[in-house]
Amino acid sequence: MSVSEGKKATRQRVIMTELALSPSVRTSELAMQLGVSAETVRRDIEELTRRGLVSRTYGGATGLQLGLQPGFQDRDATAVQERDAIARMAVRMVKPGDVLMIDSGSTTAHFARALAYAVDGLTVITNGLAVAQALAPQKKTRVVFCPGEFSADEGGVYGPDTCAFLDRFNANIAFIGASGLTLDGPNDVVSNACWVKRKMLERADRRVLLVTSSKFNRRHLELVCSLKDLSDVVTEAPPGEPLVEVLQVSGVSLHVSSTRYLEKA
Repeated sequence: MSVSEGKKATRQRVIMTELALSPSVRTSELAMQLGVSAETVRRDIEELTRRGLVSRTYGGATGLQLGLQPGFQDRDATAVQERDAIARMAVRMVKPGDVLMIDSGSTTAHFARALAYAVDGLTVITNGLAVAQALAPQKKTRVVFCPGEFSADEGGVYGPDTCAFLDRFNANIAFIGASGLTLDGPNDVVSNACWVKRKMLERADRRVLLVTSSKFNRRHLELVCSLKDLSDVVTEAPPGEPLVEVLQVSGVSLHVSSTRYLEKA
C-alpha cells in the first residue's frame, strides 16, 4: 500500500468511526479534524458511498448499516474521556473479593484499565483480550480467560464454547458494553457478542451496562436484552427524558458522571 493509500484508509476509518458515534457527520468538521481539504473528505465519502458503507448527504454523510461498526482498535481510540469517566464510576461498584464477568469491548477495556490497581483480590472472567491484558499484571487479581473462536476485529473470543464455559461460573457483577441503547434495551452489531453478553448477565447478581451517551437511541442489528434485565446503567451524560423514564420504570439505576441520578425502587 502506498503512503497516499494508507492516509486515505486512515481517513476513511475515522469517518466510519465518527458515524458509529453520531448519526451524521459534516464534511467541514471532518476536514478540520483530519487536517485536509473539504474536497478530499468529499472524495472519501463518495468512495464509501459507492462501497455501500455510508449515505452521502448535502454537506456530509449519514451511516447506513445496522450491522456494521468500526473495529475494536478504532473504537478504543475514540471518546476516551467519556469512557474514562464511565470507568472511574464503575470501579466504585466493585469491592475486594468480588467475582466479575467483563465482556469484550472498548468501554469495558477502559474499565479494566481503571480497575487494574484499584481493587485487590478480584476474580475476573472475560472473553476480551484487552480486558485480560489490562488486569494480568495485577498479581492480586485472578484472570480467567474464556475459550472460543478469536475475532481480531472485536478483540475477543466468541461462540458456543465461550457460552458453555461461562455457564460453569457465578459472578457478583457482570459488566457489559453495547453498540446502542434504546427504549427496548441495549443492542449490538455482532450476534456472537450478544450471546456472550446474555450469558454473563444470566450468571451475575448485578448486571451493569457501561455505555457512552453517544449511543443513546441508536439502533443496531440485534437486541441484547430488555432494560429490565439490567440492574444499572453507567454513562457520562444524562439521556433524554423518555429513556430516563423507561429506565426508572424498569427498575434500573442510572449512574451519570459522578452523580447517581436514579436509584432502584
